[in-house]
Amino acid sequence: MKPVRLGGLPQLRWPKDWPVGVIPRAPWARQRPTYRDAQPGIIAAALDRAERRPTGNWYAFAASRDIRAARPSGARVAGVELVAWRDAHGRLRVGPAACPHLGADLATGVVRSGVLFCRWHGLALSGDGCEFGWRPLPSHDDGVLAWVRLDSAGEEGPLDAPVLGPRPPGDALTAVTRVTGRCEPSDVVANRLDPWHGAWLHPYSFTRLDVLTTPTEEDDRFLVSVTFRMGHLGVPVIAEFTTPDARTVLMRIVEGEGTGSVVETHATPIGPGPDGRPRVAVIEAVIAVSQRPGFATARRAGVLITPLMRYAATRLWRDDLAYAERRYRVRTGG
Repeated sequence: MKPVRLGGLPQLRWPKDWPVGVIPRAPWARQRPTYRDAQPGIIAAALDRAERRPTGNWYAFAASRDIRAARPSGARVAGVELVAWRDAHGRLRVGPAACPHLGADLATGVVRSGVLFCRWHGLALSGDGCEFGWRPLPSHDDGVLAWVRLDSAGEEGPLDAPVLGPRPPGDALTAVTRVTGRCEPSDVVANRLDPWHGAWLHPYSFTRLDVLTTPTEEDDRFLVSVTFRMGHLGVPVIAEFTTPDARTVLMRIVEGEGTGSVVETHATPIGPGPDGRPRVAVIEAVIAVSQRPGFATARRAGVLITPLMRYAATRLWRDDLAYAERRYRVRTGG
């Protein structure tokens, strides 16, 4: 970045290949309205096509890195209490959280050499097969997310592995965020299938948003031009939004800085809360890549950067969950 003089004052000239530019100040209310473009029929049709896509009864329930060898983790998916841990070879193991002996919560147990011990009476579970009436559940670890297959809850034809969209090859910088809301997975997916709200609801993160194409039966994706905001600076990209399965929306950068990077948004039902209303876990994985030399340094500093990535995602979902929860109340008359 080189200083030049305009009108006697030093200014900054951005190199032609620099991915960042200055965003002129503009009042929020003077944005171009998008309500005419955001037609309910377009969103509803995209949601309908998404809900017809098979999931194979697979549910993302945690970040892969959060399932550790030293201790078990608990989760609730579609009303089923689960326990997850890693065996002696580091493989993911998942099963019912209730101990088959007297019903203790196995998520409060202890892992020793890959074996899960119940704290109440020491029942040991290796996770390899049926033990004292306890059976493990099919599980999958894709290196970013941990998955479980619940055939009783999904009621679909089972698949051997989750349905995943394209991910960038090679080393990437990843961050996984989990937030919960009072709605159903369809409300979360519908939120993501409305790109028009981005610059209005999230002006701190997005600007200059323009939906270039909307989904059709032949090309079922949104193509969006948007600038990611970083204070007074912005990074313009073109991104596509697709739905690999009924509970997932995939945003992939197809042009601009970070081409190939993806944001996977998974809507996992938790089950009813104390008030009887459904709860959903939004599990969002950001998988970022860049061809720029400095990215290797950023990846090595991931322990410092990923908390910032999770903070940014959580801030966005604070607003988006209000959207999804409101949608749930409107459509259910609540």
